[in-house]
Amino acid sequence: MDSDRSRTDTGASTAERDSLLRLLGGRASALDASLPPVAFGLVWVLSGESIAAAGVSAVAVGAVIGVWRLVSGARPLAVLFSLLAVLVGSIIALRTGQAVDFYLIRLGSNAVSGLAWMISIAVRWPLLGLVVGTLLGQRTRWRRDPDLLRAYSRASWIWVGQYVTRLAVFVPLWMLGAVVPLSIAQVVLTWPLVVLCVVVSWWVLRRTLPSGHPGIRHARAPEGSVR
Repeated sequence: MDSDRSRTDTGASTAERDSLLRLLGGRASALDASLPPVAFGLVWVLSGESIAAAGVSAVAVGAVIGVWRLVSGARPLAVLFSLLAVLVGSIIALRTGQAVDFYLIRLGSNAVSGLAWMISIAVRWPLLGLVVGTLLGQRTRWRRDPDLLRAYSRASWIWVGQYVTRLAVFVPLWMLGAVVPLSIAQVVLTWPLVVLCVVVSWWVLRRTLPSGHPGIRHARAPEGSVR
């Protein structure tokens, strides 16, 4: 009986962890973030370091991905922001004459995102809880559950680490003007890092929630409170 319950709990945990990965973007978001920069770096090399050719290629790849995402049911606003980031990066590189500046928009977005996650933890509105709670239809009910609030706060630090890791790699490469290594780093530190982040943050969530807690889909009101 205990072994059956253990297998059931493990299966449920795996399913919820996989659901968390889908809720937070999954492979589709990784394509948005990694393929246009790869196209930029590849075409920049093949075209004899032409920033214009590289920028046009990156925007074209971003547009194709955007159309595919829209057909697949993605939110139009999310697709627009992804394409806009590629377009702005291309314009910056053209204006400065430095191909490496194509990645400035991504350096900035990672810095802002990391800061936003830290602030959200400090004010007890951890972004992981806001994102997952909203997508699960809980709105902010999870904040009335002290265990979930604590678990989301701790797990959110893993996501802060994700942005800090990217900046620790991206900034030195940008300062060195390393276009090709930056393109490669975009791939290595996108989908693989997101998967690792989800797995570790899910482990932190599970470890933080007390035994017997129903899980992230079921927020509990504190004892003695009125629902």
